[in-house]
Amino acid sequence: MSYDVIVLGTGPAGLAAAVAAKGRGLNVLLIGNRWQESPLARAERIDNYLGLPGRDGKQMLEEFYRHAEELGVEFVVGRATNAMAWENYSLTVGNDVYQSTALILALGVVRQSKYPGEEQYLGKGVSYCATCDGMLYRGKSVAVVGRSSHAAQEANFLQGLGCQTTYVAGERPEDLSREIPFIKGGKLEILGEQRVTALTVNGTRLPCDGVFILREAVASTDLLPALKTEGGSIVVDRDMRTNLPGVFAAGDCTGAPLQISKAVGEGHVAGLAAADYCALQ
Repeated sequence: MSYDVIVLGTGPAGLAAAVAAKGRGLNVLLIGNRWQESPLARAERIDNYLGLPGRDGKQMLEEFYRHAEELGVEFVVGRATNAMAWENYSLTVGNDVYQSTALILALGVVRQSKYPGEEQYLGKGVSYCATCDGMLYRGKSVAVVGRSSHAAQEANFLQGLGCQTTYVAGERPEDLSREIPFIKGGKLEILGEQRVTALTVNGTRLPCDGVFILREAVASTDLLPALKTEGGSIVVDRDMRTNLPGVFAAGDCTGAPLQISKAVGEGHVAGLAAADYCALQ
């Protein structure tokens, strides 16, 4: 499935970017969580958005979402776990692959810290996508670190492929296959030599060939390692262009202030800049 623009993130920045690009007549796909799951949806009262004082977060997001929906923006609920610069940009969401000419990152702030060894062994036994990399571990032992609502489904998928799967989380999810062993744990460390050799769970060593870390959100730099950042924020110019061709960013992921008005403004600029980029391709 191919689009002119794919926007990652269903918050104010992502919705504004999608509306701006759609307003230029482009084919736009927005990928992310349900807007009801956004932290903003739990805000009791918002008084600093110009012209719309007194609304709660749920009301505001619902209006933003309806605006994009009525313009014809397409939505996919899911988590992008892999991105490749091939035939422009290709993103994996579950079992589906979506392609676009331009990509807008509006993922907000991913506040989950990395586990010891995670960054060191990324691509060397550490993965964020069971669908993408599962076949590499067929017949091998893997640990699934469940930190998302979809993690159990991906663990079941790995088990079905023939992986020897162990699930690690704070509690065993109801939809986890009974065939999959469960370990309750919080303190984790990934060990290895050239590649992953084990995961320690609360000090106990679990030998494995791979570790799948399944979070609700994946940091932008995990999707695109060459993306330039400073202080944890994506570096952009005034047109919200990143250092990668055809990739734009907007909202909280570009740094402070973490305000709705700033996110909407940056999203709009990113959408227009992405439209200009597509017109030149």
